[in-house]
Amino acid sequence: MLEHLPYFQKHLPDDLQRVNRVINQAVDSDVVLISQIGQYIISAGGKRLRPILTILAGKALGYEDDPLFSLAAMVEFIHTSTLLHDDVVDESDLRRGRKTANNMFGNAAAVLVGDFLYTRAFQLMVATGKLRILEVMAEATNIIAEGEVLQLMNIGNIEVTEAEYLHVIEYKTAKLFQAAAQVGAIMAQATEQQELALKNYGTHVGTAFQIIDDVLDYAGDVASIGKNVGDDLAEGKPTLPLIYLLNQGSDSAKADVRHALEQADRSYFDKIHQHVLQSDALAYCTAQAKKAVNAAVNSLQGLPDNECTQAMRDLAMASLSRIS
Repeated sequence: MLEHLPYFQKHLPDDLQRVNRVINQAVDSDVVLISQIGQYIISAGGKRLRPILTILAGKALGYEDDPLFSLAAMVEFIHTSTLLHDDVVDESDLRRGRKTANNMFGNAAAVLVGDFLYTRAFQLMVATGKLRILEVMAEATNIIAEGEVLQLMNIGNIEVTEAEYLHVIEYKTAKLFQAAAQVGAIMAQATEQQELALKNYGTHVGTAFQIIDDVLDYAGDVASIGKNVGDDLAEGKPTLPLIYLLNQGSDSAKADVRHALEQADRSYFDKIHQHVLQSDALAYCTAQAKKAVNAAVNSLQGLPDNECTQAMRDLAMASLSRIS
């Protein structure tokens, strides 16, 4: 996704090595199972988009000392802990192309190690000595939890509007992207305007990322999305392609989507997939993702024009390549 971009070629590998050193140290525990599960999850990789936002936000404003990379690791721990909990709630068996931790080690172990990573993240925050960072992350983690509950409440709900869907992803996904960029700005002693710009950038990038993820459930495969296609449908989640069909689809499409969501029926995936492909659903969703990407890029106006701000523009634009 980012390999052709200059900053990511020249500097990102070194930046992420610094983050990974912090992660490996912080996941270490005298409790063997914690280290075992922690290393299993970390070794699965992932795009590390949220830590990258923290790094780029700080470096764009001229800050690249060790605490920035500790905060990037903290953001990844928050993200990973939510994934562990999500996989248990959703009964998922595949994540990032391999077995989930709950599938490998059991639900109880996955939840408890998720708790360990979450609390370790707060230790990394405290180590910065900045109360403002604690305030931002405490609010963010609380809102993320609310987003997860909102999503749970919407399972099987065929009346969900697009505005309600966007509200859920703002809480569940975009909030951590927002916080990731914001804490980088805070470490760099950003002005109020700079912090707001980076906060808005993170929100819009996170929104685009989630919409694209939801598109890939109908336009991707296991190799590209790292999970089973149709998982969202099997869980009864009314994502944007389905909301579009419920509003704009044919009568048969609307009926099939209603049944599939209300019954959380994966056997309907092929039918729904065909309805999606035969409609303008993917084009509409892609257009919404592009709007979010453009808003992200526009948010960066007024920041120093340097390699890192250009990298943030590139990252936002490159996110669309996942569905090109």
